[in-house]
Amino acid sequence: MKRIGIIGGTGYTGSELARILCCHPGVEIVSMTSRQSAGERVGDVHSHLKGLIDISFTSEITGDPDLVFVATPHGVSMHEVPGFMASGVRCIDLSGDYRMHDAEKYEKWYGKKHVDPGNIPKSVYGLPELFRDKIRGAKLVANPGCYATAAILACAPLVSKGLVEKEVNIDAKSGTSGAGASPSPRLHHPNCGASVIPYGVGTHRHTPEIEEILHRYSGKSIELFFVPHLVPIVRGILVDCYMTLRKDMTQDEIANVYRKQYEGEHFVSYREHPSIAGVVASNFAQVGFTKFGGRVVSYGVIDNLVKGASGQAVQNMNIMFGFDEKEGIAAPGLGV
Repeated sequence: MKRIGIIGGTGYTGSELARILCCHPGVEIVSMTSRQSAGERVGDVHSHLKGLIDISFTSEITGDPDLVFVATPHGVSMHEVPGFMASGVRCIDLSGDYRMHDAEKYEKWYGKKHVDPGNIPKSVYGLPELFRDKIRGAKLVANPGCYATAAILACAPLVSKGLVEKEVNIDAKSGTSGAGASPSPRLHHPNCGASVIPYGVGTHRHTPEIEEILHRYSGKSIELFFVPHLVPIVRGILVDCYMTLRKDMTQDEIANVYRKQYEGEHFVSYREHPSIAGVVASNFAQVGFTKFGGRVVSYGVIDNLVKGASGQAVQNMNIMFGFDEKEGIAAPGLGV
């Protein structure tokens, strides 16, 4: 039985981790931290976990964990991770602090000085379908961003085989839970409940992440233009990735590229018509495409809190500990 700690247990990703892990047969949650809720029972703060997790929030991790999930805002985890790494505790960071292997690039896009540059090159990007072999032996896993997960899964098959031109344009839609649990004017229901809101155009931090990881995986460079939107649903992401083919290909030839890329992958499947409803509340991802002339638009669909965050983090943990990769996250999407 592996002992697990969660830093940041009151946010959406922290509570989603607890929801998944409390039913995982190979682990025990021994500690969850929260500065504002320290001393309160987890089940009293998260009513859906009452009777399932019998501990109280603390201000610091206790219980001698084997692995710690760091579910904190960007800029916090780089202060938390070094101590655990030094003491031999494995870490999965759900923020962006270790996703890019360039401290200067991090500082440019996140507006913060990176205080732990020594551990940046030790981190492994936690997208199992592309980096599974490296994840197995990792001490520090940088869990991917939600938009980045959907976009990379959608683009990787064509980009890695050099079948598309360098420029990739992405139009992305996310539910409101992707913005986190803290209230803001943009998330106020009258402002977002019947609207589609573009934001972070040209400045969104998943832009350099997508570019870097596709290059790291494929050796091919891309030039990305990324436009995210907030849509009036709670969970789910759809990305549309517009690319120009380098050579003429038939619909079947492109479909075979996707099928071969994800053949044998439990959580990623090729679908002609990917559906958010088909993946909500699950760790599954659906990818597909439409060809028109010499261009192709590929689609990626995930639940932003599961495959886009906490479920993928548990998938990484399963790989790191040698568990069945599906353990704790095998439930299908809701479908409606």
